[in-house]
Amino acid sequence: MNESKYIWMDGEMVPWHEAKVHVLTHTLHYGNGALEGTKAYKTVDGRCAIFKLEEHTQRLLNSSKMTLMTVPFTLEELNDAQIKLLQENELFEGAYIRPLVYLGYGVMGLYHKDAPVNVSISAWEWGAYLGEEGLKKGVRAKITSVTKTANTSGMVKAKAVANYLNSQMAKYEAVEAGYDEALLRDDEGYIAEASGASFFIVRDGILISPPCDNTLESITQQTVIELAEDLGIKVVRRRITREEVYIAQEAFFAGTAAEVTPIREVDARIIGAGERGKITEKIQSAYFDAVSGKNAKFIKYLTYIN
Repeated sequence: MNESKYIWMDGEMVPWHEAKVHVLTHTLHYGNGALEGTKAYKTVDGRCAIFKLEEHTQRLLNSSKMTLMTVPFTLEELNDAQIKLLQENELFEGAYIRPLVYLGYGVMGLYHKDAPVNVSISAWEWGAYLGEEGLKKGVRAKITSVTKTANTSGMVKAKAVANYLNSQMAKYEAVEAGYDEALLRDDEGYIAEASGASFFIVRDGILISPPCDNTLESITQQTVIELAEDLGIKVVRRRITREEVYIAQEAFFAGTAAEVTPIREVDARIIGAGERGKITEKIQSAYFDAVSGKNAKFIKYLTYIN
């Protein structure tokens, strides 16, 4: 991976290779942690800005509260730390930002109340998550045998470290089978989301996305919905069956890392014309306009760092 100069750890800028934790760090053993994925882009005026910083930091705090971790920093302090980190690392061309709340060294055993709560923030240059070619031509996806963790079995609304074992197993199955990405169903067999992104299909000109019944409340999913409505595209939130995916005219993933990535094939079924569809292309273009400051309506979501 691309390395930067510093990682922010509990209020201090620590050199990249010195940012370490003890092997008995509680989260390493029991999986209770909360993370975020935020992205900064070079904007049309030459500056760099973080997209929806406030929303991502608030979700980090929400996830931490859900998983019973009291974060020792305010939202404002965490926002300032992310801005300063990009500045100190001179990431003015754009960056991926990974805040992490975790339980540190000092307590073992499942009861974690007395474990210290630590926070780190890392940032580095990271290109298209599913590849530049995937953004243009689309990717291949597999509906995996791994299902999304049910509401009754975990804190699925939290962007929690432990939840990503579910995604990791699904992604591994899909990639080893020759696909680019995994699609997970919920415990009732309906499409939930990808391993690390939300999911959309297009049928009869209507954009359809699953509800967040047992999935993370995706910030990028909401951005796409805002953009679609701004473009005059009708949006419906409802359950989607596997069979509907196969006959969709278009499909795409949406997430901070995935951005807006078209899907050209699912389970050996060609989606639409097997390439990026017209509506997907419109939304993708609108998304990159929004994050780069080209859309005046979305400038309110940009936090400039220089």
